[in-house]
Amino acid sequence: MTENNELIRSSAAALAGKLAAREVSAVEVTQAHLDRIAAVDGKVHAFLHVNTDEALAVAAEVDAIRAAGGDAAGELHALAGVPIAVKDLIVTIGQPTTAGSKILEGWHSPYDATVVKRLRAAKMPILGKTNLDEFAMGSSTEHSAFGPTHNPWDLDRIPGGSGGGSAAAVAAFEAPLALGTDTGGSIRQPGAVTGTVGVKPTYGGVSRYGAIAMASSLDQIGPVSRTVLDSALLHQVIGGHDPRDSTSLQDPLEDLVAAASIGNVAGMKIGIIKELHGEGYQAGVENRFNESLELLRGAGAEIVEVSCPNFKYALGAYYLIMPSEASSNLAKFDGVRYGLRVLPEEGPMTIERVMGATRAAGFGDEVKRRIILGTYALSAGYYDAYYGSAQKVRTLIQRDFDAAFAKADVLISPTAPTTAFKLGEKLNDPLAMYLNDVATIPANMAGVPGLSLPGGLADEDGLPVGVQLLAPARQDARLYRVGAVLESLLEAQWGGPLLDRAPSLTDPALTGSALSDAAASSHGGSH
Repeated sequence: MTENNELIRSSAAALAGKLAAREVSAVEVTQAHLDRIAAVDGKVHAFLHVNTDEALAVAAEVDAIRAAGGDAAGELHALAGVPIAVKDLIVTIGQPTTAGSKILEGWHSPYDATVVKRLRAAKMPILGKTNLDEFAMGSSTEHSAFGPTHNPWDLDRIPGGSGGGSAAAVAAFEAPLALGTDTGGSIRQPGAVTGTVGVKPTYGGVSRYGAIAMASSLDQIGPVSRTVLDSALLHQVIGGHDPRDSTSLQDPLEDLVAAASIGNVAGMKIGIIKELHGEGYQAGVENRFNESLELLRGAGAEIVEVSCPNFKYALGAYYLIMPSEASSNLAKFDGVRYGLRVLPEEGPMTIERVMGATRAAGFGDEVKRRIILGTYALSAGYYDAYYGSAQKVRTLIQRDFDAAFAKADVLISPTAPTTAFKLGEKLNDPLAMYLNDVATIPANMAGVPGLSLPGGLADEDGLPVGVQLLAPARQDARLYRVGAVLESLLEAQWGGPLLDRAPSLTDPALTGSALSDAAASSHGGSH
């Protein structure tokens, strides 16, 4: 294995250790990942913008501080010099922020999101901005105005959505860490289908200031990584109170890294959500999920079944609340203040007609679909029947969670009902696409934290399966504790990280479905 390959395949924690021990420089680590992006991103299309000069400059600054003894004096954060990618829904100075939409193509923000400020304070080189479904509206990253992202396990398949770019970048070893946003599963569902770890923190636990809003009561920024510990390390950097975000919690941030290092689940109660597995879930997904349950039981956890009967209404309620809030949030894109402006070809040049022409040209079909749905749900005579009723269902879902957490410390389910589907397979069937989020949406409706980690490979297609853990609000540490133990048990069963079993994208002969074929023939299922 070459040094370059060793660096890109190292975890963020391992890279931090190498950097602290001066076994490698931050410039070498950053350059290795930039080289990987140059080598494979033409196939994967995880990035919309690569931030080469700034990333190398930050890395050089870290090396200079370390050479001067600044790390011994406490001047450097533990993750200083570890590179990261950022979903292109999160604003950054010096790089374009497009939200995956033509309406913001080429737009540069005059300020940094709070999470980006915290990355800069930790001196983590930002590799670039990752692809997403336009304004985070989608479950496959096929609705980006700049083309789809491809799943590194099989380039003919989706990487999940809306944050498929961040998940694919991490899965393809283009970045050790990434930031995503999760409104109905957009960090966790891509994690499941790419074999990565994705975390949606407690609502308000990470500042949303500077994340372009889709649905303000549901959106949450969170970490994407290859290990549970790496997610805990990144969560520790970006979490905590922010006075610029009116929904930000004032609770002190727990020691999430310590929680991920406890190493046991003995005596913990883990609840299987009756409504989130079984019928409708791919057989290979169910098999890997059941294996995870047995591993946790063998580690001393008590497995109990809980029922959340109102979860069956979550999908319908979500697709009223989210479009309603999105239609309001996206009203700002009017062709007047910033972004794209399209003038009507004929007739009077009124603001209304400029807005209509701009939005018609700048928004894609999925965004238009959700704006129309949300505007209708909020219209006079329909507000109580639709949006108001959906909010009542949201309360029932929150009560289901309260009852379930009275019986269990954490809850567990498959993250997604299937493995990654083929690109284009569900583009003409929005309802089928929406069903991919059936297991992840309840957490956003209730504001509770959720973590998805790799659960193995499905028997049918050799593609990754995700296991989802859910904890009560403000108890994110429980996710990291249980997640780290389950990850360790699974890796002991497989003989190493799941991503080590994915074909390398450096071989140009492996393209499209040949990737998953090679994985299946070389490694079989999860056994």
